[in-house]
Amino acid sequence: QVQLVESGGGLVQAGGSLRLSCAASGRTFSSYNMGWFRQAPGKEREFVARISWSGGITNYADSVKGRFTISRDNAKNTMYLQMNSLKPEDTAVYSCAAATIATSDPYQYDYWGQGTQVTVSS
Repeated sequence: QVQLVESGGGLVQAGGSLRLSCAASGRTFSSYNMGWFRQAPGKEREFVARISWSGGITNYADSVKGRFTISRDNAKNTMYLQMNSLKPEDTAVYSCAAATIATSDPYQYDYWGQGTQVTVSS
């Protein structure tokens, strides 16, 4: 089992920045590929970014490329999502997840956090 807890969400004006954290406990964090997903009201969950177990490979949704940066610190069992130049359309509940394979498909992820709300005002 892996327990994931997100933090760092909040209300920010358009153009601002937020840094989300995902703290892991339980089984070895460094053996998992990790991802960030988001879900806005009335919409399906969508992929945001993912990072390999070593941190050496990252992948982003086109909608956030160049604005968001995913990273991880395996010594601290924590993953991050630095979000810059935020837009109102980034408003959603952001969740972190862990998977044994490298994938952007949320259905392939084994463990999920409870999510943190990000609201971007115009």
